[in-house]
Amino acid sequence: MTKEEKVAYWLDIAEYDMETAVAMLQTGRWLYVGFMCHQVIEKTLKAYWTATQEQDPPYVHNHKQLAAGTGLYNLMDENQKDFLATISSFNIQARYPEYKEQLLKVLNKNTCSDIIKQTQQLQTWIRQKL
Repeated sequence: MTKEEKVAYWLDIAEYDMETAVAMLQTGRWLYVGFMCHQVIEKTLKAYWTATQEQDPPYVHNHKQLAAGTGLYNLMDENQKDFLATISSFNIQARYPEYKEQLLKVLNKNTCSDIIKQTQQLQTWIRQKL
């Protein structure tokens, strides 16, 4: 697979995950909106990593690590960095029962709509850097 094909792969599955996040919003599956938005940003960062680095992206789910490894983190404004920290937590919290209850207390249609909007904005910003 060429570098361009790898980048296209990451971007394609990130877009698929965004469509899934929107579908989860429409069905009221709040936990999965957050988790899928996490996946969108992770895969978009991995597309950027693949496009800009010699080696393949690491097998990690840490957004800050992925963004920092490419230099993108230093280009982000404080709102983007804050959102990155917020969305990163959805990967862990959506998977473990002790965190699910806490997360369900703060996620609702309005917060999930905002999470999708911010995810789309950050995804677009990263893609524009390609």
